[in-house]
Amino acid sequence: MSRVHDMGGRFGDGPVVPEPEGEVFHAEWHKRALAVTLASGSLGQWNIDISRHARESLAPMDYTAFTYYEKWMAGLAELLVARGVLTEADLAGGTDADPHPLADRKLTAEAVPEVLARGGPADRDSDTAPVFKPGDRVVTRRLAQNTLVAGGHTRLPRYAAGARGEILRYHGTHVLPDSNAHDLGEAPEPLYAVVFPASELWAQPEHPNDEVVLDLWQSYLAPA
Repeated sequence: MSRVHDMGGRFGDGPVVPEPEGEVFHAEWHKRALAVTLASGSLGQWNIDISRHARESLAPMDYTAFTYYEKWMAGLAELLVARGVLTEADLAGGTDADPHPLADRKLTAEAVPEVLARGGPADRDSDTAPVFKPGDRVVTRRLAQNTLVAGGHTRLPRYAAGARGEILRYHGTHVLPDSNAHDLGEAPEPLYAVVFPASELWAQPEHPNDEVVLDLWQSYLAPA
């Protein structure tokens, strides 16, 4: 069964319309949605993969009906309650006058530039050696699913499952989202840029000679 958020290459959704140059946010509240999400993440109660999985786990009817930042807000609300940061009563406006236990971790306006500049690097040292090198032919897992957690998060898109490609570049070892999204540890492993011909990904590509480059973890791949 396909996952509701896994829409890449799906037929019938129409063309991709580029945003007007220089336009980032379509509404003023979108800026606040981004700010609240980043500020909440700074509390240290989850990681980026957990937050992605929270958005992916929204009810299918909600996911398809919500706009981009509505998905962000819905996923954040679920996380805040699931991780015990807030209660449903808090979200409904029943705030407590006492200081929150995580108040000392709040992201202040003065700290934002430094935090954003620092980012969240995902490269890690690891004893797991790369088994592929640039030029090697590989094939992805036949099913785009998490092999550790049923229905869990993975960065292998459905349209690339079972596809044959070529290693373009080795990125080093990086946090494995399939593990990190479920509190199973970072489990870093080799990450590669893999190039696929469009004709390998879709039965009737509009431009068969086009290529798609995906960053894929070693456990997603096998020798072709």
